[in-house]
This record gives sequence, structure tokens and C-alpha cells, in this order.
Amino acid sequence: MNRRTFASIAAGAALPARAAAPIRIAFLGAQHSHAAGKIRVVEESPAYELAGIWEPSEPVRRSLHNVKLLARDQILNDRSIRAVAVESDVPDHAEHARLALDAGKHLHVEKPPADSLAAFRELQALARRHEAIVQVGYMWRYNPAVKAALEAARSGWLGDVYLIRATMNTLIDATRRKEWARFPGGQMFEQGAHLCDMLVRLLGRPARVTPFLRKHGRYDDTLMDNTVAVLEWPGTLGVITASTLQPDSGPHRFLEIAGTAGTALVKPTEPPGLTIDLARDSGPYKAGLQQVPMPPYQRYVDDFKDLAECIREGRALSVTPEQDFEIQETLLRASAMM
Repeated sequence: MNRRTFASIAAGAALPARAAAPIRIAFLGAQHSHAAGKIRVVEESPAYELAGIWEPSEPVRRSLHNVKLLARDQILNDRSIRAVAVESDVPDHAEHARLALDAGKHLHVEKPPADSLAAFRELQALARRHEAIVQVGYMWRYNPAVKAALEAARSGWLGDVYLIRATMNTLIDATRRKEWARFPGGQMFEQGAHLCDMLVRLLGRPARVTPFLRKHGRYDDTLMDNTVAVLEWPGTLGVITASTLQPDSGPHRFLEIAGTAGTALVKPTEPPGLTIDLARDSGPYKAGLQQVPMPPYQRYVDDFKDLAECIREGRALSVTPEQDFEIQETLLRASAMM
């Protein structure tokens, strides 16, 4: 080997690995309130190339700036588009997810992914047939405070968990209430979904679910706007509440896990805050009350980062299809929809 050849090889070895090509992704629908944030995250991520958006509503299309609008079939028939995000109106989630999976696309589908267990079962069957990844858009799955609280419970650092409480309230404009009233579960089906997700991922399918769905707002509609569900496991109770009647509700959203050796409290959820109170040193935590430092966090960023890595590496998401099915079933039970 001459000196020039050796120098060329050495220089080549020193070059950084070539970056993976961005994954082409498109959106079916942009009507959901989370759509704008997810579109922005995808546009800013080096892992993705936003191919375009299909949106049937003219007012919503006018609100989309500097994005390419595509026909639905353009997205479904374009083999270079490997992933689809479904951010359409809630009643359309299952239909649009089915279209994406039938076209062989990996899928991010906004929650709730379907309004029946049969529809969700069909989506999972299609995903298996096409070997596609299905990521359900429960936005607290990647919240670092929630992840740390669940880890403390799973690791036994809190002792035997005997009670979990979680609340996700909001205040919606009167003009939107009929939209949310389309499902019997009302606010439980809409935002209580996030709470069902956390509890089922921690404890599995509850033995019993008792919903309390009430309309207490003074409005001329049928929206169940003040909702509670009690979930029961052997040795553990879960109480989740979701209402549309609370002004400035964001700072009051929380997850509390109480065990025989300590408590973990996530409050607020955004920006993530976590307090741990332990009877004794456990895991990385000291005995007593402590505020746990949290890393910087932006909603949806880690969701789409994980999806891209799973697509590239051919690996599964950390939440299994079996867990997703149990979450969907529990949500429907908590919403009195099965």
C-alpha cells in the first residue's frame, strides 16, 4: 500500500457516518387541535420530510400556511411516503387510519384511535398484515415527569401502589360543546383517554371500571362535561376525572401515585414537574420530599423521534399492541361505550 492510498483510507475513516435520508411523511387531516403542533414538529425535525397534507375542510385548508396540499389518493398511492399521521376529526380517525394501513404506511394516529373495540381490532389486524408500526398519539407517553413517576412505581420504589389519582380538565368554548358531545363518553372519551393510557400501562387491564358521566354545565346540549371513572385492580384503586368546566386548567392537571413506601406527584404536567416523597432511600431518590429536575421538553417531539427510529431500525415501540388494545378497551368502559 503506497502513502497516498493509506492517506485516502485514513481520511475516509475519519469522515462522519452519512446521515440517514429523512422519512417522507404526510398528514391525513388537520382538524384536530393537536394537528398544528405536530405539523410544526415534523417540519422542524431532520428525521422527516413533510410530503404534504390532505384536508377536506376549506376553512382548515386556509389555515395551513406554507405546506403542500395533496389529494388523499396522492398520499395513499405514493410509495415514497412511508408514514402517515392521522389528525382528522375524531369520528374519522379509524377510517383514515385504515386507509393508511391498507396503503402499507406506518401510522401515527391521534387519540382516541377509534370509537369501538371492533374498529380498533381491525386496525391492529391490518398493521400485522402489512408489518406496519401503529403509534397512538397519547401525548403524555413521552412526558419525562410521567415516565419517571411510572418508573418509580414499576421499580417498587414507592412500595405497594394502592391508589392512583389523575385529572385532566379543560374549558372549551360553548360553540365546541356539540362537537365533543357526539360520543356518549363526552369529556371522558376526549381527554380522559390520556389518563386511561397511563394507568393501564402501569397496572394492566382493570378488573372493574365504573364510570360516572354527568352534565353539570349550564348549556343547552348533551355533553357529559363532568366525568369520573373508578378503576379497580387487586389491591389498587384508580380515580380519574375529566371536566370541561375549569378555567386555567393546565396548571391543575396531575398524576399522583401513592404507595406504601412513598408518593410520586406529577404537577404540572407541562412544563413537567415531579415531586417524590419517600419513607426511605430507594433507587436514585433519597428519603423525604424532593423536587426532581426535569430535562427540557416540547410536546410531540419525542413521539415522532421514537417513531422515526422504530421505522429505520425495524424495532417495535415500547408500548405493545396488546397494551394499546387494553387501553382502548378501558377507555370505552370508562366512557360507557361498551
